[in-house]
Amino acid sequence: MSHRPSSGLAAVSTALLAMSRHLEVRDVLKTIVASARELLDAEYAALGVPDDHGGFAQFVVDGVSDAQWKAIGPLPRQHGVLAAMLHDARPERLADVKKDPRFGGWPAAHPDMSDFLGLPIRDGDETIGTLFLANKRCPKPAGGCGFTEEDEELLGILAQHAAIALTNARLYERSRELTIAEERSRLAHELHDAVSQKLFSLRLTAQAVSSLIDRDPARAKGELQQVADLAAEAADELRAAVVELRPAALDEDGLVHTLRTHIQVLDRAHAARVTFDSCGVRALPAAQEEAMLRVAQEALHNALRHSGADRVDVTIAPRGQGAVLSVTDNGKGFEPRTVRRAGRHLGLVSMRDRSSGVGGRLTVQSAPGQGTTIEMEVPGG
Repeated sequence: MSHRPSSGLAAVSTALLAMSRHLEVRDVLKTIVASARELLDAEYAALGVPDDHGGFAQFVVDGVSDAQWKAIGPLPRQHGVLAAMLHDARPERLADVKKDPRFGGWPAAHPDMSDFLGLPIRDGDETIGTLFLANKRCPKPAGGCGFTEEDEELLGILAQHAAIALTNARLYERSRELTIAEERSRLAHELHDAVSQKLFSLRLTAQAVSSLIDRDPARAKGELQQVADLAAEAADELRAAVVELRPAALDEDGLVHTLRTHIQVLDRAHAARVTFDSCGVRALPAAQEEAMLRVAQEALHNALRHSGADRVDVTIAPRGQGAVLSVTDNGKGFEPRTVRRAGRHLGLVSMRDRSSGVGGRLTVQSAPGQGTTIEMEVPGG
């Protein structure tokens, strides 16, 4: 890298910083591909993560429009040059990929590609992906490849760090899956305890009504109203638990729509008024949206189950490049320091961990008799 060391290293540094900001596997893959394409000034870039069935579990492209990608059709199989990089674990730099004897053709809608540079992404002895670029934007030497040895070296550095970023993202997602499983288990226990108590009370009250209906009809009528109230409470518990157990549609609908739908259901399921307002919030990195949704759910759970509030207001607003979430209730409030000393965290530790895990900040404002406001700010991306 003798003739452009500062620009090359600066570009690599920028790419590595971009990769380190993401935790979701899909976001990491997109960042790697976009960074590689920009770094080497190529027209096209792609990254494939192989599956165990001769195909690709994930395949991310940059430089191809959504309409063009849709027209191309199904994901490619592990064949030709792609298979060579996966199985031989060595770089490939070609003047014209179509003239390589391993080339097996591509769909009609596939863009035309000539010069080609590809490298395997390896974690130890395992090839976990293949990264390649095509059509270097530069004058091509006669019969030669536009990609140079310097390009191959830069892409090699990027691929080494891409392996680290991808491995970390996979570990994060596995950890999150375990956390979600733990939350579902907690909710299942909570549902069992709460509904079982309501149904037990309902059964006892119904038995009392049957013994009173002949000798004290007026009292029996009052007990029947209690039966109706208990049944309604049990239904509320079931609805709330189902809402919390239902997976959020963040990928399809985004944070604002998902949270709005969640709050509309909670508003119908609980006696307290639950409102939601947002304005001008743009899409955030997937990990930040996931964390913000989970913090909102935990704060709403506390407000509706423990605070005695009859109103809970949720807002999301832009702040700088990111956003701020606020959950405010008019309930009985608490003294945060006393709660910590007593070992009753009301989910605050979990919320702070989720917030800090995506570079955010959580603040809690509360006092006895003055309600509670939980605010979470994330930096965006």
